[in-house]
Formats: sequence, C-alpha cells, structure tokens
Amino acid sequence: MEFQVSVVTDKTVSEAAAAVEQALADRKFSVLWQLSVNDKLAEKGLVLEHEVRIMEVCNAAKAKVAIETNPEVAYFLPCKVVVKRVGDRTEIGLAKPTMLMSVLGDKRLEGLAEEVEAVLLEAVQAAR
Repeated sequence: MEFQVSVVTDKTVSEAAAAVEQALADRKFSVLWQLSVNDKLAEKGLVLEHEVRIMEVCNAAKAKVAIETNPEVAYFLPCKVVVKRVGDRTEIGLAKPTMLMSVLGDKRLEGLAEEVEAVLLEAVQAAR
C-alpha cells in the first residue's frame, strides 16, 4: 500500500498551488504555510532540478479531535500536499492520512483519517 497519492495536471506549479489553496478553502481546510523548496535551496546556493512546493494544510476542528483522541497525532500534523514539476509533468499529491495514522495503531483514528483523506483527495482532484 502506498503512503501517497498524486494526480497529473496541465497547470504550472504556481497555478496548481493556487488551485489547491482554493479547493481546500472550499472544503474548510486552509493552507497554513507553503514552502518553495527551490527558493529555500537557492538561499543556500543550491539549485534543484525539479520545482517543488510543500503545502501544510489543516482543518482546525478535525485536528483538535485528532489530537484530543491521541496526542501522538501531533507528529503527523499538519497534513502535507505537494505540488511538483519533474521534467514536463506537474503533479499534485498528498501523504495519505490513513497511512500515517496507521503507524500509531489506534483504531479510534481510522474513521477520522479516512474522512480527512477523502476531503484532501477531493480537493486535489478539483485542483487538477
């Protein structure tokens, strides 16, 4: 079973990131922070061949429930959505909350992880 899922888009990384942000907002998730890996590496004098953005996303109400259920969940929050361009192909993807939460072995988190994953997948598909 894969820890991530991604879709291909015809958009640029910037266009895809903006579309993800809007699709998430439509679903009551917000982008807390966005990292351009390329810009950060350039600050260190390094050039990355691929364009990569990491977006940390959250639904505060769901995060509260998850942490109250099992405080160890904090190690997996916020959720990550990645927009990257490798060669001439742009992808939007995410680390699957179901896979991350399964590491804890806490059955109480399964339904919530499935719910969050479904919403994130829907947003990724809409942003495509």
